[in-house]
Order: sequence, then C-alpha cells, then structure tokens
Amino acid sequence: MHLDCPLCATNGGELLWQNDFARVILADEAGYPGFCRVVLTQHIAEMTDLSAAERTQLMNIVWAVENAVRTTLNPHKINLACLGNMVPHLHWHIIPRWQDDLHFPAPIWAQAQRSSAHAVSEAALTQLKQQISQLQP
Repeated sequence: MHLDCPLCATNGGELLWQNDFARVILADEAGYPGFCRVVLTQHIAEMTDLSAAERTQLMNIVWAVENAVRTTLNPHKINLACLGNMVPHLHWHIIPRWQDDLHFPAPIWAQAQRSSAHAVSEAALTQLKQQISQLQP
C-alpha cells in the first residue's frame, strides 16, 4: 500500500464490488454515466508484473464489468483503457460510449465535441449497480 497513491488511499469512486484481488467502482466522471473502473488491490503498475493466472483473473473481472455495462445501459460502444500515466496503480477503465456523448467519436480525454452529455436513467444505473454487485467473474 502506498499512502501517496489515490487508488491505495481511497476506493476511487462508489464501491460496487470487491474481493481480495480487485474492486469495481463507479467512477464520478461528469457526462459519463456508467463509467466503471476495475482497480487491482495490490499497488502494481504494469500487467506484466502479474502472473499469467493473475492477468487472466483481472481480465475476467474487466470483461464481466463490460458485459454488465453493455446489458444494462446499451451503449453504442465500450472503450477499455489501461493507462496509469497519472496514477501508476494498475486499473482498467470501462467506458460506455454513445454517439451523442460529449466527446464521441474522439476519446473522452480529447476536446469535447458537444456541450450536452448523454443521459442514462436512474433505473438503468441502479440495474447496473445491482448486476455488478453480484459479479462472479
């Protein structure tokens, strides 16, 4: 654990699911409802720092979250990203994308293409949270 690491010191968002290996959080990303992160429990920076079995375990969680986002929110596309440039603690972004979201078709970190965000119903977000809370990757 690194106290200066925001992903070690805090959940990094609304905690939806966790085990001893990783956690899934609903990120507080304005304009991106359903944006989730899978965060490794250990403070490790790169995928190749994990064993093959651990990489498989982590990706199974990522794919389970992607599936939950797709089936509950029905986005046009899902973006998966593992960057860590700002926070070198292994985590994956699961980002639902819609053709009318703020940045589409560009990455969400690019300049906004429009001024209004895509809306998702509270019922859909509740369903997503429930589905992720019951993950069995």
